[in-house]
Amino acid sequence: MALKASQLTIGHTHRERVCENLSRTQIVQYAGAAGDYHPLHTDEVYATQVGGYTGVFAPGMLTMGLTGKMLTNWAGDTRLTKFGVRFTDKVWPGDTLESEATVSAIRHENGEYLVDLTVSTVNQDGEIVVSGRATVRVDP
Repeated sequence: MALKASQLTIGHTHRERVCENLSRTQIVQYAGAAGDYHPLHTDEVYATQVGGYTGVFAPGMLTMGLTGKMLTNWAGDTRLTKFGVRFTDKVWPGDTLESEATVSAIRHENGEYLVDLTVSTVNQDGEIVVSGRATVRVDP
């Protein structure tokens, strides 16, 4: 069922768990798919001894992609027209992530209904790891 402007109000929020217990394997699989082999994300020794971190962590774009998955699951694959985020914290192996989109505006522009959203993704401790904005095209 398509998302409809007539069924949304300012402040309406959609939430979705996008990842449970993120594994190192998933991080490496993402690195392979994206071609992003930075050793901070794939090499434990490098991440700890050179980078000074407690271990490897997920690339920011993996977290953005998971957040985008929530948006397209909700609005539809071809409905996302704008999407931008700021990475606010690291995502570690073992993290569980929940994404949220809140309606900030509903508008009719050039014959299309558009919904502006504020988006965020938090880890299992409620810490925001991604924040941003998106716009989706909806039915009337």
